[in-house]
Amino acid sequence: MTTWPGNISAITIFADDLTDARQFYLDVFELQVLFEDDSSVVFTFGNILINLLATREAPNLIAPAKVAAADDGARAQFTLDVDDVDASAAELVGKGVTLINGPLDRPWGIRTAAFADPAGTIWEIAGPLAT
Repeated sequence: MTTWPGNISAITIFADDLTDARQFYLDVFELQVLFEDDSSVVFTFGNILINLLATREAPNLIAPAKVAAADDGARAQFTLDVDDVDASAAELVGKGVTLINGPLDRPWGIRTAAFADPAGTIWEIAGPLAT
């Protein structure tokens, strides 16, 4: 039996436009597709599976909970550690990503920048303060 709590093994992101979300993960994160069908695309992100699931299929997964619309606002943020936030942010911008904020030094002692994927999921890159 796994000790509680176990490791996070998968994160499912509901994507209104699965094709756009798939291409974003290919282009921006440079990941390879692990599994794909007409309803989902799965990537390996370190030790975690990222499952992009077509929003139309989400009720089958979470019912009776309701699926919120992507434009209702952010509900989560995923953080990626990087060595140099400014360099990583510049690389993202070079790939056509629009930053939501940053890079900026946070009062809790790290430097961050944030961006969103096509499904509306917020991603943050975080690293040491600028010198």
